[in-house]
Amino acid sequence: MAKKRLIVGITGASGAPLSIRLLKALPAYDIETHLVVTRGGILTLQEECRICPEDIFALADVSYDNNDIGAAIASGSFDGAGMVIIPCSMKTAAGICSGYSDNLLLRAADVTIKECRPLILVPRESPLSPIHLRNLQELAGYGVRILPPMLSYYHHPRSIQDMETHFIGRLLDMLGLPVKDLPRWQGLL
Repeated sequence: MAKKRLIVGITGASGAPLSIRLLKALPAYDIETHLVVTRGGILTLQEECRICPEDIFALADVSYDNNDIGAAIASGSFDGAGMVIIPCSMKTAAGICSGYSDNLLLRAADVTIKECRPLILVPRESPLSPIHLRNLQELAGYGVRILPPMLSYYHHPRSIQDMETHFIGRLLDMLGLPVKDLPRWQGLL
């Protein structure tokens, strides 16, 4: 049986460590990762994670140049299980919302929606403007899952890494992957 293939997009929004955490978690699920990173994503990875592009691309099974609009993931015939854009800039969300597919990441997201495959956006912006909210609401109406990296405290995190681990667990859960030891809300005592 062939591995499931997941497209992972990284844009220039803050939150680059989350993309690395996701790419490191997916091999445990026997998922083949197809990575596309925007120019802003590369700059943000370098700034927030002190990682060079070669090292981030090495975390994926297949990586693509964002300018290669003819790459495999640009086609509906690409047999993928869906796409996660983590983090997702508001520029990217606006491009997806308007169907403005002038690069590979936007085209892959457009195709994911067109083919009715799961698309999860991890938007990183605060505060959200009315324009951001309108775009995200419209995307949610198309079936796009919007999963901002919101902090939770019921699992009693002791570090930023604990918060990241919990968020990545929630994301994997949304992808339908079994997550061991994901603290879940049990109600008030």
